[in-house]
Amino acid sequence: MVEEIDNPDRFNWRLPIFGAAGAIIVLLSLFVYGADASWLHILVVIPIFCLSCLILLVVAAIRKRPRRCLSILFMVAAFLAISVALFSEEGTLRPALRWLLFSHRYEAELVAAPNAANGDLKHIEWDVSGWGPVGPTIVYLVFDQADSLSAAAKSRHSRRFSGLPCEVARVQRLELHWYAVTFYTEERWGERNRLDCSGFGSLVGEESPLHQ
Repeated sequence: MVEEIDNPDRFNWRLPIFGAAGAIIVLLSLFVYGADASWLHILVVIPIFCLSCLILLVVAAIRKRPRRCLSILFMVAAFLAISVALFSEEGTLRPALRWLLFSHRYEAELVAAPNAANGDLKHIEWDVSGWGPVGPTIVYLVFDQADSLSAAAKSRHSRRFSGLPCEVARVQRLELHWYAVTFYTEERWGERNRLDCSGFGSLVGEESPLHQ
């Protein structure tokens, strides 16, 4: 009886909950404050977490606590499952969270920026991801007084939209008149790269060089 009290072996449901909550807190924080959140989570956070859990698992196995081992395995599974789920929605969650928390600062920065040339919508560089041979992938914050990009935000097709200098990967509506526009990797507003984003390229609806 004394041995059972000193060496309890029971399944702890709090560990999977802690694993899921930890993944949510860490990843959402990286989405808001970090660049390349996915890579940082994959290369740093997940290895550290899994190594820590492996140590706990070995200790529990040495002490012959199979239910505690199962709790730890469920915690790892919950952490990884939530991580994968959030990874798949990073493109939506990251701009939405940053806009929710810091929209006043971004609005003031864009209002102070000079007007765009060639009839392009007013914009600022808002977010950048990619490193080494991959990137950069740039997201622009765009102010659209006429909300002409509302249809683009609902569209699943990639093409050049009115007010944008070239074909873009994604248009996301943040709120009325405000949009996050994701360019293709290594394309930058105002430069003559593969898609010619200088504003003097193809007309709306023309086929992009990517598809030729």
